[in-house]
Amino acid sequence: MNFKDPQVLKQQIIHILEFYYPACIDMENGGYINGFLDDGSINDRETKHLVGTSRFIYNFSIGSLIGGPKWCEQAAAHGIEFLKNQHHDKKYGGYFFELKGQKVKDPAKMAYGHAFALLAAAIAYQAGIQGAKELIEDLYHVTEQHFWDPDYGLYRDEWNASWTKLSSYRGQNANMHMCEAMLTAYEATGEKKYLNRAYKLAESVCRTLKERSGGMIWENYTPDWQPDWTYHLHQTKDEFRPYGFIPGHQLEWSKLLMWLDRHRSEPWILETAEELYGKAWEKGADETFGGIFFALSPQGEVIDMDKNYWVISEAIAASALLAAKTGKSVYSERYNQLFSYASDYLIDHQYGGWFKMLNRINERAAGPKSSPPKTDYHPVAACYQALQAFS
Repeated sequence: MNFKDPQVLKQQIIHILEFYYPACIDMENGGYINGFLDDGSINDRETKHLVGTSRFIYNFSIGSLIGGPKWCEQAAAHGIEFLKNQHHDKKYGGYFFELKGQKVKDPAKMAYGHAFALLAAAIAYQAGIQGAKELIEDLYHVTEQHFWDPDYGLYRDEWNASWTKLSSYRGQNANMHMCEAMLTAYEATGEKKYLNRAYKLAESVCRTLKERSGGMIWENYTPDWQPDWTYHLHQTKDEFRPYGFIPGHQLEWSKLLMWLDRHRSEPWILETAEELYGKAWEKGADETFGGIFFALSPQGEVIDMDKNYWVISEAIAASALLAAKTGKSVYSERYNQLFSYASDYLIDHQYGGWFKMLNRINERAAGPKSSPPKTDYHPVAACYQALQAFS
């Protein structure tokens, strides 16, 4: 199969959306249903995650942008309403992290969640969804006021609901997704402030933090942005704050740098993108069974051999953007290799959607296909980036 063919990429996106739609549209509580078993039956009706809500909005907006069915636009608009009416904290501002039905379960204000909400608002605005522009502006204002730390050129991670207690934790993950959100907001609005912020984040993480931790990007940091080598020790699978050097995040930053390069090209950007990609591949690629290992120790040794769906997605996207930019055959070959791997082991050709996790020898892990906040945003985003790279 020609995985660079725009039709193949569009079909993959629509195939994913059709796995979730219409079952994911929650007519009772609003927003989306997030929990699905392999065959598409629902196993969690109540969990409403800010990240999950935002990722569904993103997915359906992309569906609309690539000329998918009319319901893509309607499904995205459905999510924007829920984001504005239920996730939004009308008393203190900002957006609640997790709801159960319509009740607030986790009122924390997380930079990671706000990054996804901004991404969702920006792509929805690009897709012509009503009410998205005001959301972009509100989210930018909130992140600027509460999360942005001009002294370090990075976003703080977590506040309580009333913005009175700031966590001491700092992490690269929220900043990575803020960079993605800012690039999307720039492409949606043309406003330079978003591009400037994306550039600053890329510089802070991919130059300053990378050097601090010896040439790759560590996940977790102290309040003054020194690597915290013991935070979440052994907890490589934590959804938002995993322990280790995560090869998938080196690849994700490589992708973001090449995306930034489309709008502001400087020599260090391509150099760093290739360097991060090269290290992730050298230390993380499983030459025996295919795929990419999940986590490395501070010394760069593999400490988690599982293969995660989102890591392969990010590797596909980074390979596509580097192939398009450099013309080097190695990136093109790896793109095909990774997509073939995904097709063999991760893409569910029967029901749709992607399986979440494989072990070293590519056997599927037990558990639901999609628990909150998965939604298969990563493969949708990867296919969309590949579409842009190859067309």
